[in-house]
Amino acid sequence: MSVDAKVESNTKTFVEAADATLVASDNPSWLRLKPPTRSRQFILAAIIIIGLSMTFVGSLVSQQIEQAAARSAGEGAAIYMEAFLSKHVQELARSRQLSPSSVQAIDQLMTVTSLRGHIISVNIWLTDGSNVYSTSLPQPKDHHSAKPIEAVLQGHIFNRKTTLDVTTHGYERRFGDSFYETYVPLREYGTDRIIAIGEFYELEHEISGIHHHVWLIIGCAALAMLSLLYAFVRHGDRIIERQQAILRQQITEQGLLYRQNVSLQRRAANAGQHFATINELTQRRIGADLHDGPAQLLTLILLRLDELAESCSDESRDALESIRSAAQDSLREIRDLSCGLALPEISKLSVREELQLAVQRHEQRSLTRVQLTLGPLPETLALSHKICLYRLVQEALHNAFLHAGGLQQRVEAQVIDGILTIEVVDGGPGMDLEQLRERPEHRSRLGLAGMRYRVESLGGTFDIVTAPGQGTRIVARFDLHQRGEQADS
Repeated sequence: MSVDAKVESNTKTFVEAADATLVASDNPSWLRLKPPTRSRQFILAAIIIIGLSMTFVGSLVSQQIEQAAARSAGEGAAIYMEAFLSKHVQELARSRQLSPSSVQAIDQLMTVTSLRGHIISVNIWLTDGSNVYSTSLPQPKDHHSAKPIEAVLQGHIFNRKTTLDVTTHGYERRFGDSFYETYVPLREYGTDRIIAIGEFYELEHEISGIHHHVWLIIGCAALAMLSLLYAFVRHGDRIIERQQAILRQQITEQGLLYRQNVSLQRRAANAGQHFATINELTQRRIGADLHDGPAQLLTLILLRLDELAESCSDESRDALESIRSAAQDSLREIRDLSCGLALPEISKLSVREELQLAVQRHEQRSLTRVQLTLGPLPETLALSHKICLYRLVQEALHNAFLHAGGLQQRVEAQVIDGILTIEVVDGGPGMDLEQLRERPEHRSRLGLAGMRYRVESLGGTFDIVTAPGQGTRIVARFDLHQRGEQADS
């Protein structure tokens, strides 16, 4: 069982379009907005992220400080109350009013003791909410809100941050705007019975400085982190910028090399076309020289032999006849060579007409039939391509007649998606390509090499599909789009 063998061309010269990245923009530099660098993008994002994070941390820390300060103020108030006021309110266990001496003693504590350095004002309430002493109020209140009283009566210290109303707390507002309001239980000596409730107002300025320090520390930490990160990113950004500059330079150089390569490929393709044209003209000249030179001389020799035959004896006439026969055979071969080397006038023919002419002449010379199948074909084609197509079909059909006896000869041609495809097929015994490569002097090898050279010199591809007992298929393809680009260049 034979295996198909396929020989493909290794020299494709199709020129692809230049990559878009190698084409420089025509817009002026002042029309193109310069995008921010990576370091600037990073610092903007970092400012947002770290700013929000630090704001959250600062708020959380401030809240914790305020809560701790509130607890500390409540505990301090309880200590102050126990140390300074408890002994002056013991009489409230039996009475609903403080004696003048007790009121005077508490007033003196608020003016001459260290209590004045921490506490702005003091109020003393009974368990039912009635006020029995106040540093700031000219007249004691009749009642107090139930919420602090209820919490203190359960034995808890009630503490909250508050902003006092200027109409009811004008005295305290002279010292500030924000206070800690603390309520503590006052118990009877020797028992746990709550006999009164002490209310303290303490300024918040004791922790305002801490807030400022906390925010200053957080701000400095955020600024240090941003500066350090920006230094790292900027260093990396500069390295990337240098590498990008080197890469852009390399891309520019490769673009230049690419354009030079494209130009060289086009020149090579044009040179191949010119060489094919020159080769064809040379073959025409050789054919004309054979027809006008040796063919005319042989014709003259035949005429002289005819004249000599009339005056010769019978014995000499036989020798002259053999010479005359050899001269006629030589003249016939020279004329065949001359006709094969000289092309018909195909410049004015379309591709379809020249393929029909090539098949018709082969049928006339070989007295065989060729199946011609033509699909869509271009109306116009360069003369070098027309010559190549004519010679390709001529040589391939000649090989099919010579080696395959003209069996199942078929020529197909069509254009699909801008690709012109020519196929010449026969149903002969086929060829062993491995053996054919080992015998380069073989006539068919020379014919195949000539066909391959013609096709590839014009930028096409040439393939042979054959195997012993399976006939031979010769396929040539031309990219008409590429041919148009080369013609424009």
